[in-house]
Amino acid sequence: MTLLKTTCATGLLLLLSLACLAQDKATATIKGKVRVEQGSPGGVSVILLQGDHEVTRAATDKKGDFTVARITPGLYTVTFRKPGLAVGSIPDLDLKAGKTRVLHDLVLGIDDGSIAFLRGSVFTESGRSVPGVRVELARIVDENSVQKIDARVTGETGEFVFRLSPETAKYRVTVKADGAQPASKDVEVDSAAVYRVALTLKPLPK
Repeated sequence: MTLLKTTCATGLLLLLSLACLAQDKATATIKGKVRVEQGSPGGVSVILLQGDHEVTRAATDKKGDFTVARITPGLYTVTFRKPGLAVGSIPDLDLKAGKTRVLHDLVLGIDDGSIAFLRGSVFTESGRSVPGVRVELARIVDENSVQKIDARVTGETGEFVFRLSPETAKYRVTVKADGAQPASKDVEVDSAAVYRVALTLKPLPK
C-alpha cells in the first residue's frame, strides 16, 4: 500500500514537472535591472501592457532586479513607475514562446514635477556673490537633533540647489568658508515647489 502511494506521488510530481516545462516552453519571460538617478532602485513597478490593458505587473527588489514570467507571447509595452521618478517605457516589445528577453540600460531620472527644489545663493556683507564655498544640508529631526543628508559647492555666481522629497519636513542649510563665520537658515518644505534662501557670510571677529 505504501509502495503504491509512493509511486502515485512520484507520478504526480512528474506530471506537474512536465506541465510546468510545457508551460515554460509556451510562455515568455522578461528580466532586467532598473537603475535610478537618485534614491533606491527597489520598489519600482514593472507594468506589462497590451494597448491600454494591464496584463500583469511586478516590482524590482532592493537592487533593482526584476523578473516577469509566464507571459503569453505577443507584442507588449513595458512601463516603469515609482513616485518621484520619471516614468520609463519600452514600446513594441516582441515576446516569443520559450524565450527570455533581457532588458538592459534601464535608467529612471527624477520627475521634476514631483520634487521640491531648494535654491539659494551665498553673499558677502557687501552683497558680492561667493563662489566655491561648501553648503551643507541637514534635516531637522527634533529640537536637539539634525541629520546631515547632502552637500554642495557654490557655483561661479554663488548659487546652489538641492532636490528634495516634497513630503513635509524642516531643513537646515549651512554655509562654511575660510575666514568667515558659519551661516545657516532653516527652511520648511511642504510640497513640490521651489524654495529660495540667501545666506550672508560675515568675517570672523578679530
